[in-house]
Amino acid sequence: MSALLAEEGDDVLRRAQSGDGDAFAVLVGDHESMVFSIAWYFFGDRNRGEEIAQDVFLQLYRNLDKIETRAHLVFWLRQVTSRRCIDEVRRAGPRRISLDDAGDLPVASAAASDPLAARRLRQMIAALPQRQRIIITLRYQEDLDPSDIGRIVGMPVNTIKSHLHRAILALRKKMGV
Repeated sequence: MSALLAEEGDDVLRRAQSGDGDAFAVLVGDHESMVFSIAWYFFGDRNRGEEIAQDVFLQLYRNLDKIETRAHLVFWLRQVTSRRCIDEVRRAGPRRISLDDAGDLPVASAAASDPLAARRLRQMIAALPQRQRIIITLRYQEDLDPSDIGRIVGMPVNTIKSHLHRAILALRKKMGV
């Protein structure tokens, strides 16, 4: 991001912090797809993704004075969204799905644009334990490095790498790769 865009972004943040509703709407508009994307890929459910996104932006509104910069805002939103997803699973109680329940995928690899394969992959990811699921989502959906993920979820980098490794092994096993 150029220095000029960063300054403009920080100006919008400052205006929102001073009570400008239009500036807050700009912040929401700039980041709603990221927040929704994390929640939707975590749950595989559009409605739950929308509910989580609404809750996260309500929490942002209440805590706007604690945000320092646009970069801090992005970090904060990812962190709160990730934690909110995990909290939602905990609150709902044990609803674990085994990888065996996700169904069998054909051994031949499918094209990336194959909606059936994409749906099956989402089902298999949904069957992962919640920490592995959010780490996979942040790594491959949000394209974050393990060090960034570690800061967001509050884990050491080696633990993040371990969770990623175990999740990928489980997914590969289920896919027959």
